[in-house]
Amino acid sequence: MSLPLEGIKVVEMGQLIAGPFAAKILAEFGAEVIKIEPPITGDPLRKWRLLHDGTSVWWAAQSRNKQSVTLDLRQVEAREVVKRLVKDADILIENFRPGTLEKWGLGWDELSSINPGLVMLRVSGYGQTGPYRDLPGFGVIGEAMGGLRHLSGEPGRTPVRVGVSIGDSLSALHGVIGVLLALRHREQNRGAGQQVDVALYESVFNMMESLIPEYSVFGSVREPAGSSLPGIAPTNAYRCKDGKHALIAGNGDSIFRRLMEKIERLDLADDPELTQNDGRVRHVARIDEAISTWTAERNLDAVLAALQDANIPSGKIYDAADIAADPHYQARDMLLASQLDDGTAVILPGIVPKLTVTPGRVHSRAPTLGQHTDAVLDGIGIDAATREAWRTRGLI
Repeated sequence: MSLPLEGIKVVEMGQLIAGPFAAKILAEFGAEVIKIEPPITGDPLRKWRLLHDGTSVWWAAQSRNKQSVTLDLRQVEAREVVKRLVKDADILIENFRPGTLEKWGLGWDELSSINPGLVMLRVSGYGQTGPYRDLPGFGVIGEAMGGLRHLSGEPGRTPVRVGVSIGDSLSALHGVIGVLLALRHREQNRGAGQQVDVALYESVFNMMESLIPEYSVFGSVREPAGSSLPGIAPTNAYRCKDGKHALIAGNGDSIFRRLMEKIERLDLADDPELTQNDGRVRHVARIDEAISTWTAERNLDAVLAALQDANIPSGKIYDAADIAADPHYQARDMLLASQLDDGTAVILPGIVPKLTVTPGRVHSRAPTLGQHTDAVLDGIGIDAATREAWRTRGLI
């Protein structure tokens, strides 16, 4: 069965996380992705986090299904190669600071004149326009400006970061959505391409739910609340007898009643003030105390067994070891066995989303630096002698 994006060609000029993560998703669903990296060093992600034999194991997940071509874009001939690749490409992905490609003669005007059907995904800290466009911006800055960092952590303490690069990943997801919309537009409009402008801070801000509407109507500035979810009750992490925590979401009206019955607090279950969420929010401290008292008398496993028996949403807090051992992850193909270049076994994240007819797949391991340079350049008519001369100059 062919994949949805088979026949789609992507030139990836991004580094690190946001742009390459978007390209990874497209590659998993059939797109051909040619990743351009600087010679010698490659994408800096190759050296991030924990390394095996000199290369990040993160690289194995982020760059599977891609081809690696090395080009020193500071040199004119390398930029000409990009133009030749773009000529029959469908998508170009870049996450340089705005204006960088224009300085190289690879901006939208130049590339769209070569290929009017090109879809150009541009990921940056602040977007391609506006007073901040020229400022450097990483995911963590986008998380702060987008409102997420302020809400993270405990009241009165230094805001903490989410433990992963969530700003970059959210931008990648918005980028994929934008690219697919642009491809659909191209189908409907005689092959007309367009730019997809994704800003890190906007991708985070788009997740901020009622943050700005509440401020605009009530002047309310939402503050960090630790493990609870203000305005929705009860939802919290509750300490158990063994020191572990149970996450319990009893915030549906009927769910709340079942929860109170399970913990034998019929006084709260029958209280007319607590039948709907707005009343429960006003009395959340009393509700949390009742739940905490009940969980404190039981180990986590007993708590979860009781709550699941009553059909109450609940769970434990997973770490990497929990995930790796979990049968549901395994049943859903979310833990894919693979190998690193030297044969070392590695488990990689599975593919999301799950399509029932044309599911994504992994067809090749993450490439070594420049692994496909000769094949790709040969395919666009650059002969072996030229390639060898360029290699001597450090251009490839």
